[in-house]
Amino acid sequence: MSSNPVPSLDKAYDASRVEDACYTRWEESGAFGADASSTRPPFVIMMPPPNVTGVLHMGHALNNTIQDIVIRHRRMLGHEALWLPGTDHAGIATQAVVEKTIYRETGVTREEMGRDAFLAEIWKWKEKHGNTILQQLRRLGCSCDWSRTKFTLDEDMSHAVRETFVRLWEKGLIYRGARLVNWDCVLQTAVSDDEILHVPRAGKLWDLRYPVQGRDGEFVTVATTRPETMLGDTGVAVHPDDDRYRDLVGQTLVLPLLDREIPVIADESVDPAFGSGAVKVTPGHDPADYDRGARHRLPIINILEGDGTMGEAAGPYRGLSREQAREAVLGDLAAAGLLGEVREIEHNVATSDRSRTAIEPLVSEQWFVRMEELARPAIAAVKTGRLRFKPDRWSSVYLDWLENVRDWCISRQLWWGHRIPVWYDEDGEPVASVDELEVGSPHPRTGKPIVRQDPDVLDTWASSWLWPFATLGWPERTDDLARFYPTHFLSTAREIIYLWVARMVMAGYELLDHLPEKDRCPFDLCYINPTVLDGQGRRMSKSLGNGIDPIEMIDRYGADAVRYSLMVLGREGQDVKLSENRFELGQRFANKIWNASRFVIRNLEGKREAAPGTDLEDEWIRSRLARVTEEVSAALTEYRFHDACQELYRFLWNDYCDWYLEVVKGRLAGEAGEASAARARGTLLEALRTVLALLHPIMPFLTEEIHRFLPGSKGLLMQSAWPTADPAARNLAAEGAFEAIQDVVSAVRNLRSRMSLPPSAVVSILVKTDDATVATALCESEQRIMALAGAKGVQAGPDVEKPAGSASALAAGGTVFVPLEGLIDLDVERARLGKERGRLENLVLQTERKLGNEQFVSRAKPEIVEREREKLGSLKADLERVAGAVADLG
Repeated sequence: MSSNPVPSLDKAYDASRVEDACYTRWEESGAFGADASSTRPPFVIMMPPPNVTGVLHMGHALNNTIQDIVIRHRRMLGHEALWLPGTDHAGIATQAVVEKTIYRETGVTREEMGRDAFLAEIWKWKEKHGNTILQQLRRLGCSCDWSRTKFTLDEDMSHAVRETFVRLWEKGLIYRGARLVNWDCVLQTAVSDDEILHVPRAGKLWDLRYPVQGRDGEFVTVATTRPETMLGDTGVAVHPDDDRYRDLVGQTLVLPLLDREIPVIADESVDPAFGSGAVKVTPGHDPADYDRGARHRLPIINILEGDGTMGEAAGPYRGLSREQAREAVLGDLAAAGLLGEVREIEHNVATSDRSRTAIEPLVSEQWFVRMEELARPAIAAVKTGRLRFKPDRWSSVYLDWLENVRDWCISRQLWWGHRIPVWYDEDGEPVASVDELEVGSPHPRTGKPIVRQDPDVLDTWASSWLWPFATLGWPERTDDLARFYPTHFLSTAREIIYLWVARMVMAGYELLDHLPEKDRCPFDLCYINPTVLDGQGRRMSKSLGNGIDPIEMIDRYGADAVRYSLMVLGREGQDVKLSENRFELGQRFANKIWNASRFVIRNLEGKREAAPGTDLEDEWIRSRLARVTEEVSAALTEYRFHDACQELYRFLWNDYCDWYLEVVKGRLAGEAGEASAARARGTLLEALRTVLALLHPIMPFLTEEIHRFLPGSKGLLMQSAWPTADPAARNLAAEGAFEAIQDVVSAVRNLRSRMSLPPSAVVSILVKTDDATVATALCESEQRIMALAGAKGVQAGPDVEKPAGSASALAAGGTVFVPLEGLIDLDVERARLGKERGRLENLVLQTERKLGNEQFVSRAKPEIVEREREKLGSLKADLERVAGAVADLG
């Protein structure tokens, strides 16, 4: 092996110095790029495109760390790995941000600017701010193919969107009609379900009394949180089995204030136990009522204008805001003696994520996609196993939505986005076209002049559902599409399983019709990543102010510490509870690896390295290395990221640093001769080089930097081959023998601590064991044990007896004794231990009394009660330790 001098690592790991330079080397090498002409097996991940308005938050950091681990692992396994990045134009979010900015700075509204001028301003904003999050992903270490970066409003993406619209239009799967939608009265547009927050708010529940037609003094009472909507009531519903209203079903009531006659209908959706058992039916302003109204053919009355003011159907309340109408309606009902009980309640209010105002369900003329036909193959994909979810339980969420799917409202009353590719002639006759049609040109069917294009734009999801293949050039039959579709792995959040994941699957089956059906599903596996919560288990949000900025954490702890901490804290299927100090875990691990590597490299400098050694500790560490290679390889292949982190931590921190390095320090110093030292150096280097490669997908900067200082390293670690476990290296006999040594050494160290022996005290070690193999291993490893435990001799065997005044502990299939005579004053130690036992017994009694107090347990904060329980467990463990020491001393 090499005997050339080896440059040394810096004394301390400085992530800020390493990371930028390392990322520059990666990018300049072209290592992130994927080659469509390669013959290597492809592995493809499409990055869920973050909003162009966005900045990196912890959810992004966790999800993109997962993707980067997967793609780096596959790249090292020899795949032609493509991770394609990009951003989403985020129609409503971006328009709202820019509109507010322009108005704040100039006082000009978008309507005053005009559509073209306003869109020009948004494009300027996008060019200036739109790539912030992509730059931040570089700070995280993401190894994307940046040359293929996509934006959902790129021209080729827009072409794919128009092609999709026209195909579905011609197939009869897109139509225009009046349906109930979520309406934002401030932004004056329909919004999708994912743009709605259900915010708990204090409110009131009002009882309203509706007179029964022809029955003086008889009323039906209904309850509502939105009394102004009673102006749009077209019925009152009761349960068909409710005896209280059986004789009223089919009769009519008089709608107060407007004197409109409305029927009493029987509908099984009504809960007779809620309130009075009678509910008002407002089909134009409530989703459940819309369905009830459709079942009973009730008319739909729209009382609202697009800006939220009362419309013509509101009669005398026309022109009032929603809030003004509520006060006026309540006042008039009270004056008429028709306002009943009023109750204070807390309820969830559907609120626009952008304008932060209450959403109004509103019947509006919109564009829709018929979903039932598109859903069938997407359902079959999961049921046949073509598409898998991990954890598997999320497949039921996916299937539940698809099996009860409703038509999708794809139009938005915005200016920023993909404009609906439909044009009209002077008679309003529509035509859809992939190509732009100019005003004044003849209508393709009627021949009359085109007079306008539909002013609406498409829902953002109506472009991002094409992401897995439009990014590869579809509808053209490109080399990228042929090579990299279908993709293999998708990591995303649970909130968009139906909003995005299910729709991508539908789009793949519907639009990739040139492929066999088995190749149309856009990805093989959908990994639902954990949700990042704060330390109290709450979702991170701007309103709570409990978010943690990943970039600040990278600046403070380093990118690798952030990545490792996020992965090791999150078990599969469990959310991540996170506070800022949790990143210290990753930082300590990074420093441990750096310091150990620095020690190894310093011991290699100018020295000869032999082949890996055959001493017991050499065979043990090589066996452990083979095991960790198997375990980490399996964990990453199966997407068990926490398990991979845990295995690497155990090997590096415990096996390699705390044991192997300590054992071989004497050999490295030449105590056993140069040949032994060379064998130790060879084993150190082999183990370090291998484990750095295993760790690289998780902690890429640190491992890449250390790798380039190792003798014999060529090229980038990220481009090296993934390690394979050598079955011949597994040596269970060596592992068993060395574990016996570890047991004894650990037992002695614990006894030294328990008996407060000073570090300078040199002890004798006696091990009573009936296991001949263990006894032989311990005797043959006397020098190792003496060095590790601060001992002057080791005896082991079945004939060993406990000396008087000895501390003892169970270990290595027997009992370890450490004679204390001459090391401490036994009488003083007995007195000290007796005093300590008394103190601990009192503390245990006090804590037990506190936890036995029902008032404390029921009234104290749960975290305080839990701390007391943890304290009690710790006290009992300390008491048991002290009691054992007392027993040892008689």
